[in-house]
Amino acid sequence: MPGFDLGLNRDGGLTHVLDKGLGPRAWEDVLETSGAYIDIVKLGWGTAFVTEGLERKLDILREKPVVIGGTFFEVVYVKDQLDDYKRWLGELGITHVEISDGTIEIPRERKLELIEDFARDFTVLSEVGSKDSDVVFAPYEWVEWIKQEKDAGAWKVITEARESGTAGVFRASGEMRTGLVAEIAHSIDFHDLVWEAPTKASQAWFIKEFGPNVNLGNIPPEEVIPLETLRLGLRGDTLKEVLLGGERAPTA
Repeated sequence: MPGFDLGLNRDGGLTHVLDKGLGPRAWEDVLETSGAYIDIVKLGWGTAFVTEGLERKLDILREKPVVIGGTFFEVVYVKDQLDDYKRWLGELGITHVEISDGTIEIPRERKLELIEDFARDFTVLSEVGSKDSDVVFAPYEWVEWIKQEKDAGAWKVITEARESGTAGVFRASGEMRTGLVAEIAHSIDFHDLVWEAPTKASQAWFIKEFGPNVNLGNIPPEEVIPLETLRLGLRGDTLKEVLLGGERAPTA
């Protein structure tokens, strides 16, 4: 760190990191350089199930909340092994769980029951939106579902975007569905949402629109420090908005 202070501290904003299979030594490096900026680590999809030496990796990550991707939850749901899943999470010492229905259809009432059930023993992150870019839900549906899932016991609700930024709150082309985002943001408490933002362009957009303390998810490990520079206005993409009070990004 330089021997001077620019006064560029911030006091919030979760950075939710997507792990696609990094090993323990790789995570040691990531945590050494950017651990201060990581709030939660998601072991994507079913990667935890096929990772050799998972316990060693989790030991390296022991100071960070870890959650297994929602797609694996959907697999467990389909296989009717929810109790086994809970037991496995307990054996691993994992205290957070993601509940999603982005690939398979879980009846709405059943999903809410599952959130309520898991919330008794785990911190639940639920996810709204489909991984299929051809499936488009109306903004009022997103708002209603997010409110229902919060009421059922979800700690945070994640807005689907996929790791590619081509579904959910994004169009298949990668373009942001800004009208949808604006409607959700107007109706839901800022702190209750985690916006999936896997690309630099989407990260910059959310920071311009909602400020540096916005909760952002599906951040690649190698992008944690670049994201922090966006949050602090140390990058041309957000310098004017964060440091100089420039105009916010358009919402229409």
